[in-house]
Amino acid sequence: MLVQGVHLQRTDENVREIAALAAVLGEPAGLDGLLDDLKYQARRSRVPARLLGRAVSDAYTWDAHDRKDPLWYPQGISTSADASDTEDIAGRKVLVTTWYSTGRDGVKRGSRVTFIDLETLKYRHVLLVNPVFDQEGALQLRPMNIHAGGVVWAGGYLHIAATRRGFVTARVDDIMRVLGDDDHPDELGFDGERVSSYGHRYVLPVRFTYKAFTDDGHEKLRYSFLSLDRRSDPPALLAGEYNLGTAPNRLARYQLDADTWQLRTGDDGFSRPLEVDEGGVVQMQGAVLAGGRYHVSVSHGPWMPGTIYAGLSGQLKPKRFALPMGPEDLTYWPSTDRLWSLTEHPRRRWIVSMKRSAFD
Repeated sequence: MLVQGVHLQRTDENVREIAALAAVLGEPAGLDGLLDDLKYQARRSRVPARLLGRAVSDAYTWDAHDRKDPLWYPQGISTSADASDTEDIAGRKVLVTTWYSTGRDGVKRGSRVTFIDLETLKYRHVLLVNPVFDQEGALQLRPMNIHAGGVVWAGGYLHIAATRRGFVTARVDDIMRVLGDDDHPDELGFDGERVSSYGHRYVLPVRFTYKAFTDDGHEKLRYSFLSLDRRSDPPALLAGEYNLGTAPNRLARYQLDADTWQLRTGDDGFSRPLEVDEGGVVQMQGAVLAGGRYHVSVSHGPWMPGTIYAGLSGQLKPKRFALPMGPEDLTYWPSTDRLWSLTEHPRRRWIVSMKRSAFD
């Protein structure tokens, strides 16, 4: 029995728009092409892992520019363990993260995703774009203006949280190369034969949006973060909402289709949740189900260490000082029994992993 009250409806697929963009940029490079062209170098943190949080066992950080960049903030995290039963992509173990543009320099650049090879720690940013036709039929590129607070890499797709809008979906095979755009960080669009993408050498067009709707008498769900719930076959999508305590802190589970990795849709064209759990905590930044229990990350701002709440629904217990300051989304890697998270604040940005047993 599906839960009534909140639901999602998928928009039409941007087939023509993406084909038109490929006609300009050339055949998509796809994920394989991107992974063969990783540019930036992450590294292990020089701060001992345990000093970053009582539960942290491994910690990594970005290159010097991305560690302190005030224009982009990291948010969501998922891995090739979500995307594939083998937990790798073409033999590589890969992280994907999301970032949103702060617009502090007056330019709102939308959001982007970053792929990191865990063996080499090399990575590359990919700008999310929304290709559209204007009234004259000309192709335009628009930024994907979402907070991107969470991401699930499901099969060949990325589902990216868009808060009150629901979430957006992109296909990794659609990653396209933009020649020579590293020199145009403030521009997006077409100028004659030149294509600009806010300084990103690669772009990823969004295929469709799962728009959020609410039935009369119910409060709209905020899709603040996402994760993969492996309790069912196929896995389900877990969505949760960030709130300050004046509104619900809910977690909703949606069925995924094993063949398409999209949400299952009812005869009415809507995707409704399997359940909506109101046992969350205030200021949730991410949540995963692992070992039969919830694990929820909570931030206490840019200077205080973060907390992980763990336990059954409605019985979550905090492990304080578990994470560095500013933790965001969570994801789970089954074969290693580890949780992964990342932090957002400039000069205090890490990607961390934790043994799940630390919360038993």
